[in-house]
Amino acid sequence: MAPDDLAPQGARAQLTALVAAASAARGAQGFRAFAGLPTAENSRSAAVLILFGVLDGLASDHDASATAVSRDLDVLLLARATTLRAHPGQVAFPGGRVDPGDDGPIGAALREAREETGLDPAGVDVLGTLEDVPLAYSLHVVTPVLAWWRRPSPVRVVDVAESAAVFRAPVADLLDPANRGVTVIRRDGQEWRGPGFLVRHDSGAHLVWGFTGMLLDGLFDRLGWTEPWDDTRELPLPPV
Repeated sequence: MAPDDLAPQGARAQLTALVAAASAARGAQGFRAFAGLPTAENSRSAAVLILFGVLDGLASDHDASATAVSRDLDVLLLARATTLRAHPGQVAFPGGRVDPGDDGPIGAALREAREETGLDPAGVDVLGTLEDVPLAYSLHVVTPVLAWWRRPSPVRVVDVAESAAVFRAPVADLLDPANRGVTVIRRDGQEWRGPGFLVRHDSGAHLVWGFTGMLLDGLFDRLGWTEPWDDTRELPLPPV
């Protein structure tokens, strides 16, 4: 088997090991950016699907420093519709609230992904869940569900009222220091800074920031995939 063929399996193995480590340390907060955040009363459970796989289209032209990250390793993302009241236009993982009929966070993540992107859950291998992330400002506790796309299926915008684009982003592009920076919100004399990723796709240029950017940044750090990047470079936020 050629090295390029081994790389995706190495990525899957590392993702599986991360899930096992998170399960063993359940109760600890694995994402440093969210450490110490309180859980608001009356918070609702939610889940997001972080789905990795192997691209069947145009791969990245960036050689990642992590040997497990091949040029065709990708992660599924979507751009929310600009008409939505909550987080309009932002790039996100598929996901949403856990409904009573769902089989917990994993069932919710797969259901939402099918409803939002049209993917076939039968081709998805769920590796497990990572630590819950409390988001007091939105009254949610979000469970990241890590998965591998064993048999990819076509994805698309299912409902234009919900999503503006659905796309598979090469992980090597996200790791490329040329595509990394920080987003800055300045308001009432205060400043909030967070990691940002630029993604160029047939559907347009996208900025991954906010909650999704923080999850990706933390995930890459924990996997040892992060490459040195300029954390003083400011990426302008898109107009809403």
